[in-house]
Amino acid sequence: MNFEDKLAVKTAETEKILESYLPEETGFAARLAEAMNYSMRAGGKRLRPLFLKEAYLLFGGEEKVCEPFMAAIEMIHTHSLIHDDLPAIDNDDLRRGKPTTHKMYGEALGVLSGDALLNFAYETAMQAFSLSEDTGRIAQALMILAEKTGIHGMLGGQSVDVMNDGKVLSREMLDYIYEHKTSRLIEAPLMIGAVLAGADEKEVKTMERIGYLTGIAFQIEDDILDITSTAEELGKPIHSDEKNHKVTYVTLRGLEGAKEDARSMTDEAMKLLDSLPVRNVFLQELLESLIGRKR
Repeated sequence: MNFEDKLAVKTAETEKILESYLPEETGFAARLAEAMNYSMRAGGKRLRPLFLKEAYLLFGGEEKVCEPFMAAIEMIHTHSLIHDDLPAIDNDDLRRGKPTTHKMYGEALGVLSGDALLNFAYETAMQAFSLSEDTGRIAQALMILAEKTGIHGMLGGQSVDVMNDGKVLSREMLDYIYEHKTSRLIEAPLMIGAVLAGADEKEVKTMERIGYLTGIAFQIEDDILDITSTAEELGKPIHSDEKNHKVTYVTLRGLEGAKEDARSMTDEAMKLLDSLPVRNVFLQELLESLIGRKR
């Protein structure tokens, strides 16, 4: 089975896991649950839950304890997309080829559904306690999830991004934004999968570094695709960085320089993955596929 076929099978399996943890659309808050589920069901590559599951398998994990965390990381990621699309931030009409949440449900439910997904993610992750007796690993995984997505992680990066919108950014500040806004949400699933499977401290640190490099490379690729792809291919508007006066790696390094940086970071991530005493060919292929997105 080639990579694309394996990816399709694993993505379908992931979709079933995610669906099983979505809130029921009942009661007075049914419309809120509907908005949450609309965003979660809008599609996407499901990279973060895939990273988590494959890191778990890499280190020999065999239980279902990773599944609530798979759903949780995708809920947190989706929450960030809902809020990114709001009029106060990027003001985008399309996400994954469909109307953005606030366009479908109004701005108020756009805000609230994002908030609800963030909170529900932790409710979901804590269901792992009923799936394993190793509560220490689950607690450690929850700490990683919280740290990597809060003020010292994704949300911190988003705040610096929006507060400097349209301003001239240094390379140092742009790296901070990319590291916190994007890398932290890739570091988290790789580290959580490793922790839940019993990886040692050095191995978890290696996974963190791999996530950092992959996240920066992934964000640089987004910068490149924003000017070289089409809205049909991306499922979202192109040239949005220019429209929103955002400084990107392409702005600072030029198109070829940005491509070179993304390739270099991906190569380093691959070398680190190869340095581990265990192997997961699909995880390697999945990481490598990020650099090969259509430009």
